Amino acid sequence: IDACSDKVNLLGEMAVEETGLGRMPDKMYKIQLVLDKTPLIEDVKPYAFSGDHGLTLVERAPYGVLGAITPSTNPVSTVISNALSAIAAGNSIVFNPHPAAKSVTVKTIQVLQEGIKNADGPPDLITTIKEPTQQTGLSLFKNDKIALLLVTGGEAIVKLAMNSGKKVIAAGPGNPPVIVDETADIEKAAKDIVFGASFDNGVVCVLEKEVFVVESVADKLINQMQKNSA
Repeated sequence: IDACSDKVNLLGEMAVEETGLGRMPDKMYKIQLVLDKTPLIEDVKPYAFSGDHGLTLVERAPYGVLGAITPSTNPVSTVISNALSAIAAGNSIVFNPHPAAKSVTVKTIQVLQEGIKNADGPPDLITTIKEPTQQTGLSLFKNDKIALLLVTGGEAIVKLAMNSGKKVIAAGPGNPPVIVDETADIEKAAKDIVFGASFDNGVVCVLEKEVFVVESVADKLINQMQKNSA
């Protein structure tokens, strides 16, 4: 985490320049968010409970080698989040990045590897495909040594992963709607909707893209949104 914290601005700027998507400083905010919020070793502690039929111990075990498909929209933050959580749980991980983000992905992995080295960790816990393509991504789906797939992308690649026969954690198209009724803080709702829909030029899949509002407060919300958009 410390190694990445020193490179947040650099990685964000590289992502914008290479992919042509998003903007600074929003890229920087996304990267810092995953550094602050990604679940780590404190989230995989064993626990025990007892009952009428004895004692149960729950202790999570690593999968081994994970395969990850990462997008051009959030290349740095996705790689960092996947890598940190995978390693914290005792796994190694192989990335197949979107071809439009391969250089910044390599740089991100190099930064992570440097952090592992400085912490006296084993080498090559995080690796990537030198020239990623759709075919190299599909090869991860078929590789017998990969036990779990982490896939962030469009509907087609998520569907392929789901049909691979492996366990999959996938994130596909999102962009949830916003619902505003008469009990809402209209001024705050308008501000949050405009901020969310425009954050990183709208490339993040969790950003709002449509609004449903009850008629009694519709005009007030629209006026407030126009003020925040000005």
